[in-house]
Amino acid sequence: MVKRYLSLRSLDEALAILKTSFPAPARTETVPVPRAAGRVTAAPVYARYSVPEVNLAAMDGIAVASRETLGATEQAPVTLGQVQRVNTGNVVPRGFDAVVMIEETWERDGRFQVRKPVVPGQHIRTAGEDIRENQLVLPRGHAIRPFDIGALATYGIDRLEVTAVKAGILPTGSELVPLGARPGPGQVVESNTIMAGVFLGGMGAACTKYPIVPDDQDLIREALSRAVDENDMVVISAGSSAGTRDFTAEVIASLGELLFHGVAMKPGKPAMLGRIRGKPVLGLPGYPLAAQTVLRELAAPLLESWGLAPAARCTIQARLSGPLSSDLGFDEFVPVSVGCIGGSAWGIPHSRGSAVQMATVRANGFVHVPAPVEGLEAGQELEVVLTTDPGSVGRTALLVGNPEPALEDLEELATARGLLVHASRSGIHGAILALQRGSCHAAPVRLTAADTPVISHLMADRFSFLHIASIPSRTGSPDSDRFEDYGLVIRNDMLDDPVVSCLTSLVRSPEMRAILDRRSGYDTSRTGEIGPLGSRSMT
Repeated sequence: MVKRYLSLRSLDEALAILKTSFPAPARTETVPVPRAAGRVTAAPVYARYSVPEVNLAAMDGIAVASRETLGATEQAPVTLGQVQRVNTGNVVPRGFDAVVMIEETWERDGRFQVRKPVVPGQHIRTAGEDIRENQLVLPRGHAIRPFDIGALATYGIDRLEVTAVKAGILPTGSELVPLGARPGPGQVVESNTIMAGVFLGGMGAACTKYPIVPDDQDLIREALSRAVDENDMVVISAGSSAGTRDFTAEVIASLGELLFHGVAMKPGKPAMLGRIRGKPVLGLPGYPLAAQTVLRELAAPLLESWGLAPAARCTIQARLSGPLSSDLGFDEFVPVSVGCIGGSAWGIPHSRGSAVQMATVRANGFVHVPAPVEGLEAGQELEVVLTTDPGSVGRTALLVGNPEPALEDLEELATARGLLVHASRSGIHGAILALQRGSCHAAPVRLTAADTPVISHLMADRFSFLHIASIPSRTGSPDSDRFEDYGLVIRNDMLDDPVVSCLTSLVRSPEMRAILDRRSGYDTSRTGEIGPLGSRSMT
């Protein structure tokens, strides 16, 4: 009999159970400073000596006793007695308390003159100016950044104590094959635990990945028990669905306690959490997007509550390019591509299938639709969590339509020029709506005879067509033309947009034509032509 979810918890309930059921392990480790970036200090860090330890010259010039310069003026320069030439960074000799820049001195008969007085400490880095011996450098709980490393080294710190967590990662499933092996029919490459190790390791966890365990209850029990003994937490992948081979829930229950199986979020509904010998065991669903969501929304908050560095989170307000449906009562996480159009940020949703990994590869962020919300309207402003550099949003081209291989060629060429192309698949009607809303830069389309009524509806005088190539027709009908026009439909008022201008210049470039000419069956005789949409031949 197929088992169903025993209890579907809300995401908030699942997080509360996770954070309150498992106190942080009292584990620390000492690491060399060069490997400390991204870790969190487990104890305060103090300077081992003052920096600088002695007074240093901050300018090239002469070290002087400031009292000897009193009364110096342009009309009555003062000839100095004892001085010492110094360069920037040199130790200021004892008995001198100021430095005069060399360009503010005059030399006569082998002696230096000054024409204005100086004050004690002028152009001197005093001992301890940066930090004094035993002064606090970093407090406990500080997430160490790359630029902190240089300061730590400067202050004599070569090793430091950081918070540590040991995470065991256990893949299960008879259909899994290891990385590097080509899967046969019904098999898949085991990728979820590789992803989990990189993600959790990026937060500072020390991850141990165990060999793949086939769907055998006794073997899973043995491997899971060992992983629990050797780690502070365990992530077990696959076996989290409500299918006939769902051994994970039974194994967890047999070794300890199953706290929940099923969370009201999409993707990630099959997530489970167990407690074995006081340690958390988090069950990842087998589908990649679901596994990503569970790692980000459940595993990361647990590690943060244990004192590890928070996962990077940068947000931007963006308008939704089209309506987005969602199930009431479920927290939904939808991958989106965000770009700037006309001074506004727009987000285009991607496929939400749990198995479609390319949705997150193509996206540069995601949106969270809360459980009490039943869908979002087109144009609605919402928060997007970025999964890439925020600075890249301004150089992202948003395309909605039909992404043919020729568009992949354009994307590769654009990336080399610093422009990121994000294309979302849509029928011609969806592409038209996106263009009319102004929520995409351009729409890649094939133009066929069937498109004529649609083109009329578009009011062709408002749009232009940038020809990429004539490509072989898909119809295969002997009565149809051999080629169809493929290119970008662009609003006329967007032709001078910097992103659109860059796309246009790339399509017209000799490099693009050369790339297209290498594709079999492509006609590039009109590549780069641009004109009113209605003037294109409807082949």
